[in-house]
Amino acid sequence: MTDKSKLIVPRLPRGFEDRTPADIAATDAMIARIKAVYQRYGFDPVETPLFEYTETLGKFLPDTDRPNAGVFSLQDDDEQWMSLRYDLTAPLARYFAENYDRLPKPFRSYRAGYVFRNEKPGPGRFRQFMQFDADTVGAAGAESDAEMCMMMADTMDALGLAGKYVVKVNNRKVLDGVLESIGLGKADPDKSLIVLRAIDKLDRLGPDGVRALLGKGREDESGDFTKGAGLDDEQISRVLAYTSAEGEGDPLFTDLIKLVSENATGLAGVEELRAMAALFASAGYGPDRIKIDPSVVRGLEYYTGPVFEIELTFAVTNEKGQKVVFGSVGGGGRYDGLVSRFRAEPVPATGFSIGVSRLANALKLTGNLQSEAVRGPVVVLVMDRDQTARYQAMVSELRNAGIRAEMYLGSSGMNAQMKYANRRNAPAVVIEGSNERAEGMVTIKDMVAGAEAAKEFTSNAEMKAARPAQVNVPRAGLVDAIKDMLA
Repeated sequence: MTDKSKLIVPRLPRGFEDRTPADIAATDAMIARIKAVYQRYGFDPVETPLFEYTETLGKFLPDTDRPNAGVFSLQDDDEQWMSLRYDLTAPLARYFAENYDRLPKPFRSYRAGYVFRNEKPGPGRFRQFMQFDADTVGAAGAESDAEMCMMMADTMDALGLAGKYVVKVNNRKVLDGVLESIGLGKADPDKSLIVLRAIDKLDRLGPDGVRALLGKGREDESGDFTKGAGLDDEQISRVLAYTSAEGEGDPLFTDLIKLVSENATGLAGVEELRAMAALFASAGYGPDRIKIDPSVVRGLEYYTGPVFEIELTFAVTNEKGQKVVFGSVGGGGRYDGLVSRFRAEPVPATGFSIGVSRLANALKLTGNLQSEAVRGPVVVLVMDRDQTARYQAMVSELRNAGIRAEMYLGSSGMNAQMKYANRRNAPAVVIEGSNERAEGMVTIKDMVAGAEAAKEFTSNAEMKAARPAQVNVPRAGLVDAIKDMLA
């Protein structure tokens, strides 16, 4: 006997998850709809590897600047540091720079795949998760940023979320202008980054939580303390006045201009927002779908201009039993400096990323994504072990006709084989015992209809006697009978 003390305990690492066939099927259906929108806009697929050289990814992950913190890293045989990608944007920048001469400019692509964060896992916070990105590299105007926001809105509509979302748009140049007006910005980039990341938590922590992070710091419910930016009260008030600015059109832009006063960077950002708002209006995207919102920051350091987020506006119950807005399921912005790390000339770029797992969860809550059991294969039961060649021939005929099918490969009897077919969610089973074989017949049991019919019987004996949804057909008519049943 095996020494149980030496057995390895099967356990999933924290921050990772297994996916069932139903989960995969539901996600694939969602991704197909997203792809259709991206392709309608003229974007083509590109795939990059999971690993990149760490220097290629750069030091852009929030809250870290070490090669093996925040990202999962290793050294290859020539002692080069490589890291699992933490997003799909930095690898795209490398791909574009490496293939610069042969790619069309602007270059429009989309990518879907897993990304990895070496961070503390928690509820809804994973170390491996899927993103779906679209990017335009080589276009500098507000038109390309506005197009991204419109495509985000159209994607949400295609997923059945019309009326349940808003795309929020801001510009990092305006915020940079605010920071420079209080003595930060380029004068103190490290502290400015802390301020940006604090504002990025506004939807989760609220104004009071952000105020604490802008000041001395904040202690969360677990007792963990996050050091703050160390701003004084006047600086904090100016930053929060910016993030709380509201309204539409010229009144909002007038307020933003007052906040950045004579700062050239900030004023340029306001004008870019004004140009984008005009494009939204001309294309028929009202503020109920796309709106200017100064509270949007985006935590990654590489954004240089417009930034945007998709926020789902319907309420859900959180782990504390409170009703809260579902929140962000994706976002992006302009990152003009990322590709230029590899090229001497400036290369403008803009794009956005959808959090696939989070969006799938939202679609389940709204009934727009059904994670139902995937229909399994037709199962051919093995009634006589010396006749497996006959059963295999049946399976081959079904497969050649385009029907999912398998022969039972275990060693159990008929009852266990039927239980197996149920667990496989088989739509039908094929039975050929000695009696059927002698008559040139096979028995087909419709598992779906049988399950429905079984609800009307009061006992197993009564059900077995009635044999609901079970038919005998000539062996030569097996494929046609199964086709009719599945139809």
